[in-house]
Amino acid sequence: MKDTPLSNCERDFLLKAIEEKKRLDGRQTYDYRKMKITFGTDYGCCFVDLGRTRVMAQVSGELVAPKENRPNEGIMFFNIELSPMASPAFEQGRQSELSVKLNRQLERCLRNSKCIDTESLCVVSGVKVWQIRVDVHMLNHDGNLMDAASIAAITALCHFKRPDVGIQGDEVTVYSPEERDPIPLSIYHMPISVSFSFFQQGTYLLVDPCEREERVMDGLLMIAMNKHREICSIQSSGGIMLLKEQVMRCSKIASVKVSEITELISKALENDKRARKAGGRCGFAESMPQERITALKTDETSVEMTDASETANDIVQKAEVPLQTVPSPVVPAPGVGQVGEGLQNTWGLEEEEDGDEEEEEQQMEEEQDEKEDSREGDVVEISDSEEEEVVILHPETQDKTSKKAASSSNQKGAETSKQRKKN
Repeated sequence: MKDTPLSNCERDFLLKAIEEKKRLDGRQTYDYRKMKITFGTDYGCCFVDLGRTRVMAQVSGELVAPKENRPNEGIMFFNIELSPMASPAFEQGRQSELSVKLNRQLERCLRNSKCIDTESLCVVSGVKVWQIRVDVHMLNHDGNLMDAASIAAITALCHFKRPDVGIQGDEVTVYSPEERDPIPLSIYHMPISVSFSFFQQGTYLLVDPCEREERVMDGLLMIAMNKHREICSIQSSGGIMLLKEQVMRCSKIASVKVSEITELISKALENDKRARKAGGRCGFAESMPQERITALKTDETSVEMTDASETANDIVQKAEVPLQTVPSPVVPAPGVGQVGEGLQNTWGLEEEEDGDEEEEEQQMEEEQDEKEDSREGDVVEISDSEEEEVVILHPETQDKTSKKAASSSNQKGAETSKQRKKN
């Protein structure tokens, strides 16, 4: 196990706060962190949240041969798993000193205290007994693993139910839960561990230390006790010398905390039993939030697939009716095209209307020309395309020019006749 280093500033700050009776999370000296107990889907699965410390305990049972020195008693086996998922200080596949210490303390707390009737686990004396295995997995480490592990283990044992067994001669039959109801374990009392951390050679005392407080503590005292104020086990670590008065004060504090935790465990077991009996949400489903997934949420409409073909035909018929009774379309504006059977094409209307407008303009121009001709009938326009000159002759000057042209033509004719006579 490799702890991450703690700086001197952090250490001095924690010790200074403890001297002033202050803690990092705002608790008082003898306060526990917020505790939450939940159960899994199967019997014997329990989750305990002690602040940010999270522990899972799973109880399982199997038929094995008993020990030679105890042929009429079942076997209790405990295993604590510290995985790197809980903390980077834990190493995978290697049993550390902490895991060994926690295993021994848990065995003293539960097995040596005789909290479970092991003789009730015997099926056939000397042949078959039940071996109850308790696996404790650390899911997140934030201090005080022993208290969380003991609470999870005893709660899982109270929640566990072993299969019923039938004996016929030498044959042992294990019935499934559907055939016969499972049988709970016979538990006499519920020992729970309470941890106390000491600072400055026992001058200051804290209950339920967190992970950072455990790093700067001088010693640790773990007392396992039941609600009847019976001490099941007691262990001190850290090499600190404690006085009798200090141990007595810790035992009084532990008795109060154990009674509170025992009541909490009883309420959790009762609530789970009531929920399972009523067929409500229990186990892992209970911890899932409701109505949180909205991406796949649809309208609450009943969908019946029995008459799908009939509903499809109705929809097709309703969709075809408007196509058969299409009213006569209104002629759109010029230059607007429409696509569809029975609709009028108006792409050529614009050109036709343009041609009609040109014809009307020509007719108007002709009428104006006729009117001008009627008014000014004597106006003659002569145009020379080469010189691009226009000469307009008015009626007053037309007579003079005609007379001059006639006299000049007569003169030219007379002169030509005279020349011919001379010749």
